[in-house]
Amino acid sequence: MKRLFLLLMPLALLAGCLEVDQHPHWIKGQYAGKKDDRQFATYFHKDRLAWWGTISNRNQHQNEYNRANP
Repeated sequence: MKRLFLLLMPLALLAGCLEVDQHPHWIKGQYAGKKDDRQFATYFHKDRLAWWGTISNRNQHQNEYNRANP
């Protein structure tokens, strides 16, 4: 039992060493990655009201109270 513990102890200590750094890369104080486009800019030609109307309409159809009561 003690031998098994001695074999598994180094593995348990090294288990946390495999974590990858998840922070973004910063160059000169700014994020050095691709700028993400907004949904309304990509799919609705920068028409924010049309995008908001579509989202609101979709949310209304997902409401179980409205769907269950005809």
